Amino acid sequence: MPVDRAAFSAALGQYASGVCLLTVRDGIDDVGTTVSSVMSVSAAPPLVAVGLGAEGYPAEVLQEVGRCGLTVLAAEHAIVASRFSSAGRPSARHLLESIPWSRAPASQAIVLDGGMAALDCRLDRLIEAGDHVLALLAVDDVLPGNVMAAPLLRLRGRYVDDTGRPAARG
Repeated sequence: MPVDRAAFSAALGQYASGVCLLTVRDGIDDVGTTVSSVMSVSAAPPLVAVGLGAEGYPAEVLQEVGRCGLTVLAAEHAIVASRFSSAGRPSARHLLESIPWSRAPASQAIVLDGGMAALDCRLDRLIEAGDHVLALLAVDDVLPGNVMAAPLLRLRGRYVDDTGRPAARG
């Protein structure tokens, strides 16, 4: 029997996960998306995997450009996470008005200054996985962040802080 999609999503929604912002700078603009499917793959060489919608523009631009930034979001970034998870979103720079950011050295992708950490990455390969792709990213640089900040987590379809309460949206 096939697995019910809603039941599957609800079950995995019970698993709290960290939230990151993946950004790509192409020749014209900056593209970004919120991701909570991120995992460490290898320490030597440093690799991470990120799940992206197979038909989404971020996956398409990442494949074309081949480099990205990945910021580990703090609880204070709940509004940023919401902005970047909305359909039909504008340029990343417009979504980050009044949010301090800089560019990662190698990828030139946007990374948030107040993030818990950031990774400057190069696309190793995309792996088809159902309605998503796994972007296997080689980490070229680790950019320090605010390690004392409370993490932003995703639980049951909502952004929460480390206590499980709704994360601040300010």
